[in-house]
Formats: sequence, C-alpha cells, structure tokens
Amino acid sequence: MKKIFFLPLIYILLLGSCTHEPSQTVEPGPGNDNGDNDNNIVECDPDTVYFQNDVLPLLQSSCGTMGCHDAGTATEGIILTDYENIMSTGDVRPFDTEGSDIFEVITDNDPEDRMPPPPNDPLSQEQIQLIATWINQGALNNGCENQDCNTTDVTYAETVSPIFQNFCLGCHDEGTANGGVVLETYDQRAMLANSGALEGVITGTNGYPQMPPNNPIPECEKEQLLKWIDEGAPQN
Repeated sequence: MKKIFFLPLIYILLLGSCTHEPSQTVEPGPGNDNGDNDNNIVECDPDTVYFQNDVLPLLQSSCGTMGCHDAGTATEGIILTDYENIMSTGDVRPFDTEGSDIFEVITDNDPEDRMPPPPNDPLSQEQIQLIATWINQGALNNGCENQDCNTTDVTYAETVSPIFQNFCLGCHDEGTANGGVVLETYDQRAMLANSGALEGVITGTNGYPQMPPNNPIPECEKEQLLKWIDEGAPQN
C-alpha cells in the first residue's frame, strides 16, 4: 500500500488541486423543472442520471484536468469541463452510446486508446454504466437536489465510497496522485478524514481550498461526508 505523505497538508492540497474551467449553470431545457417548484429545484429521481450531479464531476475529475482535457490543454481538441464542450468535442450523441466517441474511448480495451490513459486507472464498470445511462436517457444538461437527504443511515460502503469515486479519484488515484495525495483505499480516506483535512477541503474552511475546484460536492453528499467524519470515519 502506498503511504500518503503530508508535506504540510495544506501545501499538498494546494499543489494537488485539479484545474478545470468553471462549470456551466444549468439552463432551462428538457429534463429540468423550471416553473412548477417554488425554487425551481428538481427533486432527484433515483432512476435518472443527472449531468450536473453525476456526469460532470466524474468527467471533470477523471478527464477534464490540466494536461489532458481542460480548456487550457484541450488534447486533440477535446474539452471535458462543461456541457457544451462535452457534447460537441466529446461527440456525444443522445440515445446512442455506440455512436458517441466519449463512450467508445472509456470502454476501449486497448490501453493506448483507452481514456483515462495509463497510468491513470480506467473508469469502473459502475462509472461507465452511469455515463451510458445518461447518454441513453438523452444526454440532458439536467441537475437535481436531494430534498430528502438521508444523513441517518450513512455507511462507508454504500454512501461514502461512491462519493470518493465520483468526486476525488480522477485527481487522487495512484496514477495521478496530484500533490502526492492518493485516495484509493479506506485507510487513505480515513487518514484524511481523521486529520481534519477532509472537512476543510469539502467545506472550504479553516484555510483549506475547496475541493473539487469549480464544482463543489452537492450539499447532500457534503452532509453525508460530514456525518461520516463526525462518527470517526468508520469502515461500515
């Protein structure tokens, strides 16, 4: 197991910040509730994959990073940091996974053609299925909010680990290890939680930069992480 070396920690986290372009605001359109709710907030449907909540954080952390597909680098002209560019430069075709270039490259069996490229870890089957479902549901620029956020039954396996997978691993797996921080295993994640640094970076308090940059963790997932931290970061 790789050890995490905190230089001091705040210095590492600053160095390890993934660089993205600011994400776009959800515009009125298909898949969004834009008039019936008092606050124009769509309640999350468990059978729907939402671009702003699920797909954008995954692509920003895994692909839209400095040196790969952020706006500044734009390798091969591909930018994966906002909806418009993901759709156009990633050649996303609604309802057609097989015809979408972005789906082809994340499922390619050849490591030289697969994205993210080695030494980065490939996307998990769950993450690939999430993107496939989003495309098959029309590849909408949609978002939602969990109005009934469950912070009572928070477990590492079912609640916390998926949050790390979607929001952190693109920058902090063993292949990238931005700033020397690796967050692949429970021990590595618990160390960050018990040091106080995890709370600092997800809330942007106590002198810590907020992570992920430009696309903060949604309030529900943030509350769930804070609950897990408060309980001592158990491996439950």
